[in-house]
Amino acid sequence: MSDFRQLVPEHVRHLPGYTPGKSRRQAQQESSVECIKMASNENPFGPSPFAVEAMQAVLSESNFYPDNDVSELRQKLADHHSVTPDNIVPTAGSTALLGIIARTLLAPGLNAITSERSFIVYPIATQAAGGKLIQVPMKQHGYDLDAIAAAVDRDTRIIYLSNPNNPTGTALSAPDIDRFLEKLPDHVVTILDEAYYDFSQYFAKLRRFDYSHAIDYVKQDRKLVVLRTFSKAHGLAGVRVGYGVGPAEFMTYLARMRTTFSVSSVAQAAALAALDDPAHTDKTLRNNADESQRLIDGFAELGYSVPETWANFLYCDLREDAVAFAKAMQTEGVIIRPLAAWGAPTAIRISIGTPEQNRLFLEAFKRLTARAAVR
Repeated sequence: MSDFRQLVPEHVRHLPGYTPGKSRRQAQQESSVECIKMASNENPFGPSPFAVEAMQAVLSESNFYPDNDVSELRQKLADHHSVTPDNIVPTAGSTALLGIIARTLLAPGLNAITSERSFIVYPIATQAAGGKLIQVPMKQHGYDLDAIAAAVDRDTRIIYLSNPNNPTGTALSAPDIDRFLEKLPDHVVTILDEAYYDFSQYFAKLRRFDYSHAIDYVKQDRKLVVLRTFSKAHGLAGVRVGYGVGPAEFMTYLARMRTTFSVSSVAQAAALAALDDPAHTDKTLRNNADESQRLIDGFAELGYSVPETWANFLYCDLREDAVAFAKAMQTEGVIIRPLAAWGAPTAIRISIGTPEQNRLFLEAFKRLTARAAVR
């Protein structure tokens, strides 16, 4: 029998796998009930009809390789952000770019820094590159920027900032990030992960909050890469397309590290069309703002306090085993995300759905918590 343990490096042998949110099909097979999925922060309205039409139009050309340079999308994004195409690198989802960045900057003996209870791909990307991840304790469910700055040493190459943070939904203000960046030495590259940018910016206008100066940092040629994605507000999680915006020189290195033809023709067509349908995105953002408050009020009525969200999900500490609770919710027809893998064994994350989905969630949640109170 083959033994690969001597061939595979230790950091790869011990690499944790990514466990995605459970699919509706799997949950329905397990529970024998119709389920709604509120676990993976997907757009409950789906993609724009423009994007669906664009994807259908290119399917007959699937025998041809896609544009490896993603030229049309890069130009459109560059125009949108008032930067140059050389500042843009599209990939098959922004998670793919995290892996590319880690492999470009890290090696054994080097480290990256982030907060505890942040995006679960940061540890995976860092360890896969042979680096060490330092996770700083949270402050009020959010990033402690002073503690992160204090943790930087001569071996630090990357700082990951998820803004807003996944899974707690908390946000950092632009002035706080401004001050943080001034503290960093030249050998550190900050990854400003704004996967939920559209939701945060919408909330920021309502709350009069200075949320993001991210693209300004790029124009100032700072050592920083901004991550954005079409998976969330644009509803294209299934076709995998995201991108980074950063200094042109550094982005050329990242572009070389990409898998050839990594952004499919279908994904490119969908993203281009999605940018031409702001009405679809606006509908998603309005629903998210209205329904987030409905869910927060529902939790409060049942005695649960949740942090103010800046994304399309809520974080709730149940004060009980979240895995068991999620399994019970699944039998009620609702898929949610327990957060034990994030080091929060009593917490759950709930994606904000349509009004009907949120009604079903709250009814199921109320039934389960009532049963627990009786016991």
